[in-house]
Amino acid sequence: MIKWILIGLGVTVIGIAISFIIGRVRETAIVNRMEAMLLDQRCLPYVEVVDFNSFSDLPPPVARYFKHVLVDDQKLIGIARMHQSGMLRTNMKNDTWSSFTAHQIVVPPAAGFIWNAKVGMPLGAHVRVLDSYCAGEGAGRVTILSAFAVASDAGNPELNSGALHRYLAEAVWYPTALLPQSGVVWNPIDDRSATAILTDSGITVSLEFRFNDADEVVAIYSSGRFGRFDGEYKQVPWEGHFRDYQIRQGMRIPMYGEVGWYEDETLILVWKGDLLDVQYRLGY
Repeated sequence: MIKWILIGLGVTVIGIAISFIIGRVRETAIVNRMEAMLLDQRCLPYVEVVDFNSFSDLPPPVARYFKHVLVDDQKLIGIARMHQSGMLRTNMKNDTWSSFTAHQIVVPPAAGFIWNAKVGMPLGAHVRVLDSYCAGEGAGRVTILSAFAVASDAGNPELNSGALHRYLAEAVWYPTALLPQSGVVWNPIDDRSATAILTDSGITVSLEFRFNDADEVVAIYSSGRFGRFDGEYKQVPWEGHFRDYQIRQGMRIPMYGEVGWYEDETLILVWKGDLLDVQYRLGY
């Protein structure tokens, strides 16, 4: 009897191991297909280099920002690959934070990104979180141990809008994506803020960008970004902060960022992270 029990346990363990391997292979293939699709969406802008002389029609704080963080006549960013670490939480009502590490690829000529994060869990476990925006479609996917999918959503209008909002907000990490030739329309507010408007695949989002005395973007704000709360999508005020600007491949970018949602006029942070490394491919 014991012999057959042990054989049964062995078969079960082998079956679990095979399922785990198959799951990981499947999830890796999904990421590879997403990246290939994103790279295929690239299209050339009319002007492929930064031209300081073209900034005269921009709101003054925006023109100063570009001159501070970019180099005249440099090529635009074709691909950005970033490595991040930080903390996040999925429930604004408690103070439970989880650590994460993430790799992100952004393709500004396609106005798209893939954020591939490993979020730590108790007992050495983890969940894999994929957030993306490609060809006008936002998507999210969660897998346990990077193998077994437990949640997935894609393509609904609210998710698409929220994902494009994220792409626009995080463009401080790939700043040539904020140029007018990359599709961003800038409207003035005052000497330290301006509104950026971006339209892609029929989706239009806008964000208020706030600048400090050093002409750096230190905050972004939306009066209503779509997010998922209690199982349904709602438009909620959303704000992010950036700091610790450093030079990477000739461009000034923030090495720290944080974002959160407003509840009862109070900002509740849900994500905070450090940029550990970034590599740019300039041009196309």
